[in-house]
This record gives sequence, C-alpha cells and structure tokens, in this order.
Amino acid sequence: MLILGINGSPRKGGNTDILLGYALQGAKMAGASVNRVNLGEYKYSPCLSCDNQRKDGKCIVKDDMEKVYSLFNDADGIIIASPVYFGSVSAQLKMMIDRFQCRWSAKYLHKTIKRDKSRTGAFICIEASDKVSFFENSRSVVKNLFVTLDIDYSAELLCAGLEKKAEVLNKKDLLSKAEKLGADIVNIIRR
Repeated sequence: MLILGINGSPRKGGNTDILLGYALQGAKMAGASVNRVNLGEYKYSPCLSCDNQRKDGKCIVKDDMEKVYSLFNDADGIIIASPVYFGSVSAQLKMMIDRFQCRWSAKYLHKTIKRDKSRTGAFICIEASDKVSFFENSRSVVKNLFVTLDIDYSAELLCAGLEKKAEVLNKKDLLSKAEKLGADIVNIIRR
C-alpha cells in the first residue's frame, strides 16, 4: 500500500510541512509505504488550457508534473496539505490541481476515463487566523480535485491560529491528530 503526501507549502520546516510529516509517519507506522512531494521544489507551469489537448487525460505539457501524475496513479491513498493564503489553498497547490484539467476534460467532456481503482484521500489545512470560511474555500478546491480523480475524501485536519514557523511543534494534540489521520487513511484502505 502506498500513501502519497502532497505538501502545498513553499515553506520548509513550517507548520504544513511538519503536520504532513507526522501524517506520513502515522501511515508508515500503520504499515504503508509513503512517498512525498514538496511542490515548492518542483518546476511546472500552470494549466495552459491547450487547444490541442489529448482526450485520454494526459497533459501535453512536459515538466515536473509528469512525476506528480505518475505518483498519483501509483498511490492507494493521498494526503494533501496546504496553508491558507488569501482565503484558499497555496498557489503551488492550486497550480498542481489546475494541471489535472486534462483529467477532468477526459472524464467529463470526452468520457474516455472510467474509475480504475478505489482510493482514499485526506486534507490537512493550516491557517494563521480563525476564519472558518477560509477552511471552507480550501476544502472545496481539494474536494473538487478528489472527485475528478475518484478519490474518496475520508479525513481532514483543520488547524487555525498557527502563524509562527514550526509553532505546531508546541501543539502535541495536533501532532497526534496528524499521525492518527495518516494511520486512519491506511486502515480505511484496508477495509
């Protein structure tokens, strides 16, 4: 079993990075193999809305997203983590999500893709303020991706009031919840 973690934060050693690490550790302790993508280290363009797009769900743009597509295809479970920026997910994550437009078009317009395997997903979201609506916006974006990729949205960890870098290390309850989320995803897949 492979769990893929997607870190949408460009900040190394920040709260998002740390919580995703704990979630992947929980998945590993529950018996899964894990893989991690730090989007801030990848070089990829935003969706170019290509006129000559393929009908099989594969993007014609050749960049680091090819690695991401491959990792998504191999994963049994996906954990996406993002900070809230301006009321939604980070630009790095949104750019990655938009690059799945090729998959959306193949599924809904061309009807060339069928559900191939059952997968499970989770979302970890961190924000500095206490505006619940920011979580709603971020959650909606991730849920839309999961629906397009036939990933069941099965768990979430929403953490408000975390502004300082690595502040979450002082919040043992959140670290435990992240670790449990990772283990829960593995256990859901096993059912």
